[in-house]
Amino acid sequence: MPAVMRAAATAERAGVPAVAIGGAGFEGMGRAIGRSLGVPHVPIVSYPGVILTDDTATFRTKMRDQVAPAVVDALVAGSTTTTEAAPERDPRPTDVVVTGDLDAVTDHFEARGWTDGLPIVPPTPDRVAAFLARTRRDPDEVLGVLAPEQRQATVRSVAVTGVMAGCRPEHMPVLVAVVECLADPVWRVQDAGSTPGWEPLVVLSGPVVERLDFNSGTGVMRVGRRANTSVGRFTRLYLRNVAGLRIPPEHTDQGAIASTFQVALAENDRAVVELGWPSFRRDRGFAEDESVVTVQSVVTVSAPIYSGGETVRDHLDALTRGMADAIGPWAYTGLEFGAFHPLVVLGPAVAAVLARGGVDKAAVRAHLGEHLVVTASALQRCAWNVGSTSFDLDAKVASGELDARYAGTDPDRLVPMLARAGDLGIVLAGNESRNQSRGFVQNHVQGVPVSRRIEDLS
Repeated sequence: MPAVMRAAATAERAGVPAVAIGGAGFEGMGRAIGRSLGVPHVPIVSYPGVILTDDTATFRTKMRDQVAPAVVDALVAGSTTTTEAAPERDPRPTDVVVTGDLDAVTDHFEARGWTDGLPIVPPTPDRVAAFLARTRRDPDEVLGVLAPEQRQATVRSVAVTGVMAGCRPEHMPVLVAVVECLADPVWRVQDAGSTPGWEPLVVLSGPVVERLDFNSGTGVMRVGRRANTSVGRFTRLYLRNVAGLRIPPEHTDQGAIASTFQVALAENDRAVVELGWPSFRRDRGFAEDESVVTVQSVVTVSAPIYSGGETVRDHLDALTRGMADAIGPWAYTGLEFGAFHPLVVLGPAVAAVLARGGVDKAAVRAHLGEHLVVTASALQRCAWNVGSTSFDLDAKVASGELDARYAGTDPDRLVPMLARAGDLGIVLAGNESRNQSRGFVQNHVQGVPVSRRIEDLS
């Protein structure tokens, strides 16, 4: 629906009357996006039901008898004035919006949709000032404009949300870097409410991990350490309150089932140094003495990947099986849209075995690139089920978008899941006394990894 409304807005600005057509249940999202784009008058016509669960005959009947006449009626009627009440004005950045005890503040924020369903820390002027004191950035500096509500992401709003999420003032440079990633056009915040329901993952690499007491060991992705948990919560709360991605009743977030926020993932720098491997931040183009935030989408997480055996190949094969199960035919998205960045969180003990066997990060990527395979027919079927009915491997090979590994006539031929194995991320973290790793599957051009250096105040 976001793409449909953006197209409708473009047509309207060009003087061409537009009607937005979408699936049932997307009307609320469409109206909210229409308001933010300045086209609240654009009519929305909904297909009655779910297109991909209707057979062809039913689809054609509904389009002929219901959708097409509704589109004609909307075009004949022309633009109409919305009867919706004007949206409540956002408070000014320094307004005190409520006074009272903790319950009164929490209830006020919850009633206005400003919480994530959990109690918040009241963002009092003193608390916000304590956060702003931990950055050299101007409080009113605009870091970007976030869709769907086209609201400015300011340094002050970062501080307010950081307080609400339970962060500490010393986390402020991390939070600013996170929002800079979200605001980067490459990250595509406008797609963060899409139906796959993907969730941002914050990855921290560098001296900041130890300095601010982030957990990089056992339970690294479990709530429990304030730094990891509050920074993860901050990211989702910022997308809700500033970008405007909300679940019903406002319904600007269309994640069909979706998931909850990820805690921040911190890299185990000591383990990386002991192996002599490049850190994740070095992989992302930064210096080893810098602290770096990376934010990427995660659409699914693998089962625990336990690896053991007499040879390095035993460990690599276990990683391959675990990652293949996690990615599966969803790999079609990377092949269709030209971007795919799965992330392997490699247990330090497993990484040590690989390193002793002469296997480095490049070799891990090469092995997974070669052995992560799926049938062409499974890709095609998954694409069709999602609604990408035009996905065609042969056409992409012919156009040069995919190489000869994807060519062939047998629908059950095995093709690589990763068009570019070098785009796979590797982070060392987790229990150092267990042979477990885990995979995090990224969602093509939506939420590609974006990195920013964390401001150093030392």
